[in-house]
Amino acid sequence: MSVPPLLVFTDLDGTLLDHHDYSWTAALPALSRLRAMGVPVVIASSKTAAEIAPLREEMRLAACPAIVENGAGLLPPRATPDETGDAYRDLRAALDTIPGDLRALFRGFGDMTDSEVAENTGLPSTAATNARRRAFSEPGLFTGTREQARDFVNALATAGVRARRGGRFLTLSFGGTKADRMEEIAESYGSPLTVALGDAPNDVEMLEKAERGFIIANPSGNPLPVLTGEREGRIRRSEKSGPAGWNDCILRLVSELG
Repeated sequence: MSVPPLLVFTDLDGTLLDHHDYSWTAALPALSRLRAMGVPVVIASSKTAAEIAPLREEMRLAACPAIVENGAGLLPPRATPDETGDAYRDLRAALDTIPGDLRALFRGFGDMTDSEVAENTGLPSTAATNARRRAFSEPGLFTGTREQARDFVNALATAGVRARRGGRFLTLSFGGTKADRMEEIAESYGSPLTVALGDAPNDVEMLEKAERGFIIANPSGNPLPVLTGEREGRIRRSEKSGPAGWNDCILRLVSELG
């Protein structure tokens, strides 16, 4: 396999997908340009494989791997998502080993019905069903105090489980980040120039590790602080939000690289 001229890693919600209508049509010119250049575009999202697989197909990116569940797992090229992975079953089993008073304060997607996930996420019912088809990680709501949350996280750590706080959910996994997976995938492609695009705190590690990074404006979220890569000139910010900003950043970069 020849080494592509570059390798693009992209978040979805608020980055390649519009924050409000989840459309990606504004990024079509840049996606078409990358396809013509033979540049793989790797989706890197907190979404499950079941959520990403149809989107990847629709975007004509099925030949590329995808980073799923915030880096806890990978969806290989053209693969069909597993219903539930061993890692997820082990994760749920680890949850049940911690003290009952702490366990009762955490309500994960595996403890909820599809309709409860839809209510807590704002997703339509079909999307909520796919969001519960987890293979590697478990997001959920923790209703205790800060001290109880610390005890909960520490208890899980003894079982090898990591917890990461997102905007709404506390997500549990056995480790792995978008940046970790990016490094693995880049090596499999022969280590070309890596480019990352994202808009949220869970994208920071990926943005910092990439050789070129773009923070996509998201008026609906809190802006990211100034990153180390920005001070060094490796990371820039888009003026437009969502897929329109994504499109501008990619086309500008391609032009600069010649």
